[in-house]
Amino acid sequence: MNSKSNTPNQYALPHIRAMRGYIPGMQPAEPGWVKLNTNENPYPPSPKVVSALRTLLDGDGSALRLYPNPCSGSLRRVLAEHHRVQEPQVIVGNGCDDILNLLMRSFCDAEHLAGMMEPSYSLYSVLSTMQESPIRRVLFTRDMHLDIDEIVASGSHIFFLTNPNAPTGVHFEPEVIAQLAAAYQGILVIDETYAPFARTNCIGLLDEFPNLVITRSFSKAYSLAGMRVGYGLASAQIIEILDRVRDSYNVDAFAQVAAIAAIEDEDYYNYTITESNRLRQQYREVFEQYGWFVYPSEANFLFVEPLDAHNRMGAEIAEGLYNFLLAEKILVRYFPKHALTHTFLRISVGNAQEMDQLFEAIEKWRIKNNA
Repeated sequence: MNSKSNTPNQYALPHIRAMRGYIPGMQPAEPGWVKLNTNENPYPPSPKVVSALRTLLDGDGSALRLYPNPCSGSLRRVLAEHHRVQEPQVIVGNGCDDILNLLMRSFCDAEHLAGMMEPSYSLYSVLSTMQESPIRRVLFTRDMHLDIDEIVASGSHIFFLTNPNAPTGVHFEPEVIAQLAAAYQGILVIDETYAPFARTNCIGLLDEFPNLVITRSFSKAYSLAGMRVGYGLASAQIIEILDRVRDSYNVDAFAQVAAIAAIEDEDYYNYTITESNRLRQQYREVFEQYGWFVYPSEANFLFVEPLDAHNRMGAEIAEGLYNFLLAEKILVRYFPKHALTHTFLRISVGNAQEMDQLFEAIEKWRIKNNA
């Protein structure tokens, strides 16, 4: 074979050539957009974060010359104290996605399958495919009932459950998760990226269930999406396994310092969570006044099923509103490929000004469709 006729793509592993990568929400390059599509916190990070980063750069910037702490040791200690767990029960990653990747690499392959609820975070299936493992999917119905029997019968070795769920925002109480953890014979991962916006969480279950892993993120609740910091909480035995496959120096010095400053400013954290939840409830009520169905979200977004001015609903209506908002430079998220999601839009909770702009645009769309 003439090697010059080969293309680089031909050398990739067959399952990688065939897979489709994760597609993140649109990130506009120019100003002037109202960005309500990727659930970022609409408020800036704590002023203490900015101060800590400036301190790190004081002088000639020598801190940049050195590698960061390889295991994010100071941040692990702060997180352990914050969540009242032992330090060996904590691992820190380059975003929550890094922890999910470590879990999949450690517990999933062609013979040890992963499982997930659907709809939920599509990265789970991407990571599973990278391990050459078909993923087992347990389907939600419109009522978002969590079918424990179906999960247990899935034949999966590790199962991923987003709580609160994305994209609906529906929250499952710790009592339900405890029933699942007791029945499931495998590693149960509760992805609590949005848990800070919910009434309850599952961290209190860790001591009872050694097969339980909880993942968290600094991107949403702490306004640090640009720093990429996430972490996992589990038994010391599971964390030790994840540390074996974790990349060296996986979290940079700036991210470690920023995360510590953020988590130590509890007053600011409580303020932004309270404001986001207040606006979430306020605008959910407005959508419901329109007659639109809205899932009872405990995350920092709303999953809404729009009606046009003639009270018609469906995929065409949802996609039409999505495109109308896009033309108005307002970004929301549309998931057209699933029967449960294709009539809905997911809308991040922005600040009051952003939400007012959103509803002004929706009113224009409703008037246009009534003509």
